[in-house]
Amino acid sequence: MNLSKREQRLQKTSYEGYLEEMRLEAERVSRAHSSVLANSSEKARTEICTKNLLERIVSSENMNKALRRVERNKGSHGIDGMQTDTLRSYLMENGKALVLEILEGRYKPKPVRKVEIPKPDGGKRGLGIPVVVDRVIQQAISQVLTEVFEPEFSEHSYGFRPNKSAHQALKQAEIYINSGYKVVVDMDLEKFFDRVNHDKLMHLISRKVTDKRVLKLIRRYLTAGVMANGICVKSKEGTPQGGPLSPLLSNIMLNELDKMLEERGHKFCRYADDCNIYVKSKRAGLRVMETVRKFLEKELRLKVNEEKSAVASPMKRKFLGYSFYFRNGRYRLRVHPKSLNRLKDKIREVTNRNVSMNFEVRLKKLTEKTRGWMNYFKLADMSNVSVKYRAHIHA
Repeated sequence: MNLSKREQRLQKTSYEGYLEEMRLEAERVSRAHSSVLANSSEKARTEICTKNLLERIVSSENMNKALRRVERNKGSHGIDGMQTDTLRSYLMENGKALVLEILEGRYKPKPVRKVEIPKPDGGKRGLGIPVVVDRVIQQAISQVLTEVFEPEFSEHSYGFRPNKSAHQALKQAEIYINSGYKVVVDMDLEKFFDRVNHDKLMHLISRKVTDKRVLKLIRRYLTAGVMANGICVKSKEGTPQGGPLSPLLSNIMLNELDKMLEERGHKFCRYADDCNIYVKSKRAGLRVMETVRKFLEKELRLKVNEEKSAVASPMKRKFLGYSFYFRNGRYRLRVHPKSLNRLKDKIREVTNRNVSMNFEVRLKKLTEKTRGWMNYFKLADMSNVSVKYRAHIHA
């Protein structure tokens, strides 16, 4: 049933009142924890101030921000079937009890719903979709931990970070190549999100986060399990893609790789688990490849995908959907052929005459599908692409 504007305002006011209750409850619990150590040494009192991250996570401001983010992102439902459009009303009724469960360490995340989506280069990629309530909590955790870890991250890491983007990574790669680093060590991690070692990841988090309640909550998310065909399989490793917390956890893990590369003075760009290292010769590239492989396997307990990794010319490799070509004395960005083929597939889906569709609807879908693609690849020389695009539409 649609709500009137007055009812929507009342609902919003009611929810903000609920969030204020959350804030007061969090402060009460925080004072209770602090009073236990009221007579401790100055050092202990300083430590407790750095431990109360959980109160920051469930604060009214942070939770409200997380809620708005989840509502805006929408997305599919988890195993309980709840959609984002009913999330706000659910939290109005159950939010206070939920926050108390979190603060008292009793909250247990639900297993994620397993789905598989096609990968651009064939095969399928598994996604784990949390229930919408867990998405709010994960988003709230991510917002606070981002403030903690962001200052530690490398400037060469571009994925899922504030004020960073794939375009920045591509522009930096172009600078490296035109500066004489014309050989790329293209590292592909084998099923990275499925293979992250929980103990190693939790150790890295605990070096900055001293609130054991937060560590316990994150561990529970890592081990919540996956629901597939009605059967819940517990997670012993990995950070399922699909939740708001997963990108930050991957950056925390791979920041160790960034630091190693920086210490050795390497030129590199990393976007999540996609890492390219630029060197001046094939010989240097092979040496770097072996060094990085040993580091990943020994220190981070990850595995390099030998079939998809290579030391080669950037013109022969794909990075974030792009590649390079040489013209007028410099290397320039171009659309990789596989990315162009994906655009053709999208056009073919929409223009398929066997699918009954109103012309205006078909045109709108075609515009929506291609506009984002063209905007993403705007760094490349698109003259040839535009010709092929028009030809494919009229074919």
